[in-house]
Amino acid sequence: KRNKLILPCLISSRIYVVDVGSQCRAPKLCKMIEPVDVFWTCNKGYLNVPRSLPNGDILIANTGDPSGNAKGGFIVLDGETFELKGNWENACETPPSGYDFCYQPRHNVLVSSAGVVPKYVGRGFNPDDFKKGVFGRRLNVWNLSCRSLTQCFDLGEDSLPLSVKFLHNPDAAEGYVGCALSGIIYRFYKCEANNWAVEEVIRIPAKDVRGWIMPKMPAFTVDLVISMDDKYLYLSNWLHGDIRQYELSETCKPRLVGQVFVGGSILRGGPVTVCRDEELKCQPEPLVIKVSSVASLPSGVLWTL
Repeated sequence: KRNKLILPCLISSRIYVVDVGSQCRAPKLCKMIEPVDVFWTCNKGYLNVPRSLPNGDILIANTGDPSGNAKGGFIVLDGETFELKGNWENACETPPSGYDFCYQPRHNVLVSSAGVVPKYVGRGFNPDDFKKGVFGRRLNVWNLSCRSLTQCFDLGEDSLPLSVKFLHNPDAAEGYVGCALSGIIYRFYKCEANNWAVEEVIRIPAKDVRGWIMPKMPAFTVDLVISMDDKYLYLSNWLHGDIRQYELSETCKPRLVGQVFVGGSILRGGPVTVCRDEELKCQPEPLVIKVSSVASLPSGVLWTL
């Protein structure tokens, strides 16, 4: 039943369960799991993405430990009682960082991405953090039924893989992961030998700028979504401010077919001047709705049913 909304909290590590089935227009809080329970039961914290598992339980990705140090992995809620069951992965196979995940039951696989060390998030961006391991760099492949880590791909210290999605076709053994700092979209896919591989399929170049904290501004791709018919891939570039549409007739060669700017940090008339741009001839105009300029940075994207 799609009658409960699961809300894990990134900062407080609290979990809210909201009843949206009894009265869909009047959601009601029906359960709350306190951070101390998450800390003591799982030694995890800084919770992020929740998804339902094939058996009905709820899997939640975590990004750190109770002290804010980097720690990946997942915690599990019972799908009926919403009681905290514990950690999902085997004890000796916790990855160094975590963020998002997706799975494909017919191929018995779960793929997860990395994130940022939680205790560094609130203090702002520091270029020196690249050398300190603050930004995640791994894409992890798991055996879904055994809950074991089978492969890891190092995407580089300047990668920061965040959003990860499989194609919707339940038989498909491929998907995409977006790297925020490098501007690279990787395709991951199953090989004939039943292992997995990754390949670069999209690269969004950084822009040479003036008036920003660094001389080069990355796209900072924070989210991606695939259309329900698997024909299109959509990307959200937080800093550049654009939403992109790629056509997927050849999944190994996505083709850019649409782009719209809805905000970002490179708009004409703003504090940032673009000195060199491999893609655009001029800085985009601000988005105006009913005579009001919209100041925004595009983040999450969702394909509605």
